Formats: sequence, C-alpha cells, structure tokens
Amino acid sequence: MKKWISVCMIGLLVFALALSGCGKKTTPNTGNQAAGGGTTTGGGTQAGAKFNIGMITDVGGINDNSFNQSAWAGLQKLEKDTGAKVKYLQSKSDSEYLPNLNQMVKGNFNLTWGIGFTIGDALKTVASQNPNAKLAIIDNVVEGANVSSITFAENEGSYLVGVVAGLMTKTNKIGFVGGIDIPVIKRFEAGFKAGISAVNPNAKLTINYTGAFDKPDLGKAAAATIYNDGADIIFHASGATGNGVFNEAKDRVKSGNKVWVIGVDQDQSKMFGDDVTLTSMMKRVDLAVYRISNDLINGKFEGGKTTVLGLKDDGVGLPDTSSKNVPADILKKVDEYKQKIVKGEIQVPDK
Repeated sequence: MKKWISVCMIGLLVFALALSGCGKKTTPNTGNQAAGGGTTTGGGTQAGAKFNIGMITDVGGINDNSFNQSAWAGLQKLEKDTGAKVKYLQSKSDSEYLPNLNQMVKGNFNLTWGIGFTIGDALKTVASQNPNAKLAIIDNVVEGANVSSITFAENEGSYLVGVVAGLMTKTNKIGFVGGIDIPVIKRFEAGFKAGISAVNPNAKLTINYTGAFDKPDLGKAAAATIYNDGADIIFHASGATGNGVFNEAKDRVKSGNKVWVIGVDQDQSKMFGDDVTLTSMMKRVDLAVYRISNDLINGKFEGGKTTVLGLKDDGVGLPDTSSKNVPADILKKVDEYKQKIVKGEIQVPDK
C-alpha cells in the first residue's frame, strides 16, 4: 500500500511539473535594444538605463579621426556596457557652442560634455546659469561646483614620439603641424621638441600652426612646405586639419619619396595606413569620457575637480602597432624614457 502511494505521488509531481512548463512562455534573451542603442539583458535593466549623457563637439566634428571621434567612441562603449542613452551635437562654428550646450542642459541630460579647449567659455556660462546641471569638459579647466575638468599630460606622450622621430629621421629635419596656438597644443609641441633634443640635438624642428582644427587643405599645404624643406617626419596635433598632412604624405610616398607622419589622439595607422603612419601619440579621450560618465552612473561624479591623465595613468602613450614601423631597439629606448618620466627622473616641459 505504501509503495502504491509513493508511485502515485511521483506521478502527480511529474504531471504538475509538465503542466507548469506548458503554462509558462519562455522568452529568449535577445539583448533588446533600449532607446539610444543601449541594451537590456536577462529581463533586467542595466545600471545606466535611466541616464542621458551627451556631448558637444568642437568645429573638428565627429569624424575628425582625432579627439572628437575618440570621445564619441567612449560614449558608445558606455552605452553598450551600461545601457545609458548617449547623443552628440556637432558644432560647425564657435557660435554654436552655447546653443548646443543649452539644448542638452534644457533637455535634462544627466551629464553634458564639451569636447575641446575652445568650448571652455561657453561651458562656463552654461554651468553658472544652470547650477543643478552636471557638465564636463576635455582639454580645459572650467571652475564650478557642477563641472568636471579633464586635461592630459600631452607633453609626456609627445616626448616619447619625439624620441622616435629623433632616432629615426634620416635627414635630421623634422616637422610639427599644430592646429590653433592654444595651451593644449603648445604642450604637444614642447614635449615633442624635448624628446627630439634628448636623443638627437642636431635635428632641426620646423613648427607650423595652421590656425584651424577643421581645414585639411591647410594641413596639406603646411606639410608640403615642411617636406619640401627636407623633413622626413611630421608630427601633427591639429584635429581634422591633420587629415591633410596624411594626404600630402601619401601623395609623396606614391611618387617614391619616403616620408612619415606621427598621428595624434588615436592610433591613426588604422585610418591612414602603415605606409605613412610611423606611430601615434595616443590621447585616451575615450577612456576619460567613459570613466567620468560611468562615475556619474555610479553616483560618484565629482564636480569642481580637475583630473590630469598622463603616462602613469595610461592617459597618453604609443599604440602597440608602433612595432610595425619602429624598430624594437628604439621602442626599448622609448620605454626607458617612459619609466624615467613616470618616476619623476625627467620633468617634461609643457610650454
């Protein structure tokens, strides 16, 4: 009798489980798209799903192959990782900075980024008029309890590419093409010059400021002048203007004249090819934008603070692809100088 009852109970349990399975609809985990391209998985929302984070570009635009593009890449990664909704507004002129910033602040964005030194004045105005809004800026320092300022030790990374240029030039003539003559670009110039001098005091450095971050034709003309003077390597820190530097180099390589460009902000060999890109001075704007934005999502946003990212923070440096064109012994020398800078044994000038 007890055996018969046990068998019946097992049967009823199996039936109940089967019935429960039939009555429950299974929804596949498809990574449903949230607004702005973020995702939700496993039926739960991601940490940043309720956050709207935007950025205003400077006149270089989102496709500058430089720091605006890098900043946007950082926000896109944030969207993928956290589900935050991200957006950018592209500024075609300086006069658009203020209305673009206001558009995002009035649109109740949780954080609004200004990308570039030239946005500083407009961002300061918006921040003071909207004390409850949270803003952040790259390449400038804006005072305000609701503003996070991010700058980089561009001079440190530029010192290292200066070491590369000084050791690899065959003509002892090297060029630097800058965008607008502002403190952040002067840091590139100063570090580059110091790095060259450290390893090759006989090299001549020609400096040309184009006065723009969005004029490839000016970059091409500046590069042509410097190459015509005998330089075989040019380092540019000029945003989209630098596209013209690369175009001039490519034209010369096609005609059999071997010249190099040192890229900036991103690994520009991926945009312009290994045939003309000697190396790049990477400036991790994407890392900075991601880090501060993620701090906001996690309730750790620090307004009124300035963060400086240098070699010790991996905020600047050379990409791994440098080994394609830079010999191993020179890269070893670069690392030696890097360690000296990190340890404070070398103080790199910033102007």
